[in-house]
Amino acid sequence: MQQKQLNILAVDDDLINLKLLKSMLMKNEHVRHVIEAKNGADAIEILKQNSDIDLILLDIIMPVMGGIEMLRIIRADENLSQLPIIVLTTDETKKTEALENGANGFLMKPIRIHDLNEQIQQLIL
Repeated sequence: MQQKQLNILAVDDDLINLKLLKSMLMKNEHVRHVIEAKNGADAIEILKQNSDIDLILLDIIMPVMGGIEMLRIIRADENLSQLPIIVLTTDETKKTEALENGANGFLMKPIRIHDLNEQIQQLIL
């Protein structure tokens, strides 16, 4: 049986964080492609153009459109509402708000590859 190959949208305004996250993800045999977005507004546009996204990794605190606002928009959109979203942040106080607004998972930065792979496994594989 062929294993699922995932397309992941990584959303973070810090380019170093994005590169590190992409590097971690590409070591996972289940990840086919990682698309990067620097804020929620860019991510929403990417989602409108790519119907094959399997998972979103979402920073909370970003310019233009933050993660909580993006969560609300995605959960209100019938075409995107079931998309799994893992929130990534340095602010643990945002966990409850993220989960209440539809996040499926939550990880504190700095991200540990084992924890990331475990959440991906639980949500999708």
